Parts: sequence; C-alpha cells; structure tokens
Amino acid sequence: MEKLPQISEAEYEIMKIIWADSPISTNEVCEKAPKSHNWSNKTIHTLLSRLVAKHVISYEQKGRMYYYYPIISQKKYLSQENHHFLNRFYNGEASTLLSSLLSGSEISDTDLQKMYHMIDSKLNGGEKS
Repeated sequence: MEKLPQISEAEYEIMKIIWADSPISTNEVCEKAPKSHNWSNKTIHTLLSRLVAKHVISYEQKGRMYYYYPIISQKKYLSQENHHFLNRFYNGEASTLLSSLLSGSEISDTDLQKMYHMIDSKLNGGEKS
C-alpha cells in the first residue's frame, strides 16, 4: 500500500469540502468551512497551502481565482486511515474491533442489520460494501 501524507484534523475538514465539491474556489471553501471552527479566511488559506505542499490537492488558476481539486481520492485516504487505526489500536484484527464496537457502544438495530448484510455478502463472494 502506497503511503499517503498524514493530514491534520483541520486539514481533513478542508479535504472533505474539496472531495465533495471539486473543483472549488478559495472563496467557496471559505464559505463551506464549518462555522463551529471560527476559522478566519487566512487560516483556511494556510490549510489549503499546507495541503498543496503535501501534494494532497492541487489548484488551477483562472483569472484571479484559484480552484482546488484533490490529487488523492477520499476512498484511498480513508482506506489508509482505517488500516492505520486497525493496526494501531487492534493489532490488525478486525474481529477485535467489531467485538469492541458491539460491547462498548449503542449500535442501532439498523446499523447491526447493515453490518450483517455486509459480512454476509462478503462471505458469499459479493463485493465490498
């Protein structure tokens, strides 16, 4: 598995916006940034610059406006993060993670049914969900 750059939680918030709406202008990123963070436009510009430097996103200049787009897909990034999380906290054992989820938190019947169908599909040669 190719090692992708690490991104901070703040950078990840910006990435979610770019993955959802690329190509997206700097102004649009500023508008869509979660209001709960109270980030200034300068902070958002800094986060965008860091992501460009890490080769996670790139941009195209049209007139005076910059439009950002992802270089790394969300699916690929989440796959790496899931793998890292599983190895770090559960020694790479998905069954231990599942056991922890089932015993330590409230999981709705709907979520349990979805998990059951995903596992059943995987066991019967279906595609990953």
